[in-house]
Amino acid sequence: MPEMHFVVRWPDNTREACYSPSLVVAEYFTIGERYALDDFVARSRTALTIASDRVRAKYGFACSNALAQLAAIDRRAATFEADASAYVVVEAFDSA
Repeated sequence: MPEMHFVVRWPDNTREACYSPSLVVAEYFTIGERYALDDFVARSRTALTIASDRVRAKYGFACSNALAQLAAIDRRAATFEADASAYVVVEAFDSA
């Protein structure tokens, strides 16, 4: 199963490489696009859940790395919730 990382820039301009066990993330994000924080979290949740489900279908168990990445995104996003104008930029895809 092809893995990928998607590089995001958070509202404080820090960059983070996020993991997905599937290329499905590319169907939910566009490189260079700005996403409102809640939209980014929702898209991440959908894409990483689908990715984990694909691992389950192939190997018989969910992808703990995808679920951990989703939890990390939730934690990081929570630090910006007070800023209604916060957005996240998807800067790159890097498939393994």
